[in-house]
Amino acid sequence: MHYKKTLATLSFVALLMTAVTSNANSMKCGSHIVQDGQRSGPGKYEILKKCGEPTERYGNTWIYDKPGMKRYALTFNSNGVLNTIRRP
Repeated sequence: MHYKKTLATLSFVALLMTAVTSNANSMKCGSHIVQDGQRSGPGKYEILKKCGEPTERYGNTWIYDKPGMKRYALTFNSNGVLNTIRRP
């Protein structure tokens, strides 16, 4: 009986962790990790310092597709602050 309760609790915790991590998108640039979803995310200058020039730029959307890195699309608001990181 105790085993079933423990299993149910662990399953619930795993479900919560999955939900939390799917909302926080991030990407790794060398030894740096860049995250969106923060109250005041990093700006374009900070992203350039950590990740270098993007492969492509489309207005407020930057694409990073470099060797050894997954492909990411970063979108910035009109103030140049990072809004989202997604995998296209």
